Amino acid sequence: MTADMVITALGQVGAAAALGLGAAGSALGTGTAGMAAIGAWKKCFAQSKAAPFILVTFIGAPMSQTIYGFILMNNMLGRLAAGEAENFGLMLGAGLLGGIGIGASAWFQGKAGAAGADALAETGQGFGNYLMTLGVVETVALLVMVFTLISI
Repeated sequence: MTADMVITALGQVGAAAALGLGAAGSALGTGTAGMAAIGAWKKCFAQSKAAPFILVTFIGAPMSQTIYGFILMNNMLGRLAAGEAENFGLMLGAGLLGGIGIGASAWFQGKAGAAGADALAETGQGFGNYLMTLGVVETVALLVMVFTLISI
């Protein structure tokens, strides 16, 4: 294996990390929100109340961060394929740190979604407010993606 191949491979690891860490955060976030929604539906059923299907919104919200990780990865791989392998350190660091930022946003969006699911099922009110909260947390992932794309 030549030095150029190793350098390119390290850049590719950074690109893969952007997707992998973003997706890991999405899995943690959807799992967290999903467990809370199931618990909220259970409470509704136990009280003979209608179980709001709209709680699915809270479950699915963190999945978009996987898309942001994919966009970042795809851009990084394109740059590496275009001969920018000399920036492998930047690609590796950007992929790791960008992926962590995107993944953390997804995870905490799921936690916020879990609280929203519980509150909506209990009160039947506040969906717009809870959704706005998810949007603010989502913005962190968008900013990480955009600023990482600018930095590379």
